[in-house]
Amino acid sequence: MAEAGAGGPRLAELLALGRRLLEELEASTEPSSGAPAVQDKVRQGLDALQRAAAMVTQLELFSENEELEEVASADLKFMLLPALLGALTLKQVDLSRRREHLESAREHFLHFLKLCRNYGLGSFQLPPGTSTEEEARSSSAPRDPSQPNLVAMAMSRTAKIERYKQKKELENKLASMSSSVESGTADEDQIREFYILQMQKWIGTSLEEIESIDQELVILKSRDAARQAPAGPRGPPRPARTPVKPFILTRDAAQARVFGAGYPGLPTMTVDDWYEQRRKQGIVSTPQRVPAGASDEEMQKQQKETEEEEDDEEALRKARDWDDWKDTHPRGYGNRHNMG
Repeated sequence: MAEAGAGGPRLAELLALGRRLLEELEASTEPSSGAPAVQDKVRQGLDALQRAAAMVTQLELFSENEELEEVASADLKFMLLPALLGALTLKQVDLSRRREHLESAREHFLHFLKLCRNYGLGSFQLPPGTSTEEEARSSSAPRDPSQPNLVAMAMSRTAKIERYKQKKELENKLASMSSSVESGTADEDQIREFYILQMQKWIGTSLEEIESIDQELVILKSRDAARQAPAGPRGPPRPARTPVKPFILTRDAAQARVFGAGYPGLPTMTVDDWYEQRRKQGIVSTPQRVPAGASDEEMQKQQKETEEEEDDEEALRKARDWDDWKDTHPRGYGNRHNMG
């Protein structure tokens, strides 16, 4: 294994710069995370940590074939790089690239969790979809998707409560040890314990962040799918209707002549003419009439319907008288004697 010292103090300085900027962002009182000063710190922190991560990869500080005891105490802090990168990536506010940033941050957190798992740091399960083959086989039993997995929900809630308790304990321990480690008075065992506690704290943070990222990704993917979905099938477009000009509808040609005299500006049309015109336009069909040679039964049926409609003979008589008067007196007839 290559020592961190091979990279010189530059590697440690890049890590320290990235951590300091992240801590400043966490404690920032800026009203908006999109403020230029805030985003400048995000970019500077990401640049420093990305350069440090590239150097760690080049130096091959960590290997899948070694145990935690084989890692030098001074090198342990560099295991935090993927988690710090994930936290800073989430602080970018470009909405047009939000999904890209979420997926990138998830990869950083997942990389950190796999690294810790490989070295036996902490006891935890990787997020769904990223588990090992053994865990995938144990959880591959078919289940009705419409039924909630109550066992999994209970385990998840219990795990969250436990992680919260551990987080508080770890924060208290780290607060009591940080002064001696930063001042350089701590011995190697204390330094080693301090960095291991930091990694355990970030394990809980990474699990929580991945869960939150997955929930937001579901929302974003649903929104994108709704935007890209083609419009549903529609029926054939309705034919444009020709605008109908005003006209007077009359019973027969005789009425048309009478009303036409009173309203020279408006055309007249009989009921039959109106039905014929609408039939040609495909709007209504020709009304069914009783043929001349209809049977007695059909005639009786029509007569019965007529009698039902004329149950009030007196009212009907008055209505007919009024209609007859209107037939021979155009509208406005009585007012013509008072003109001029």
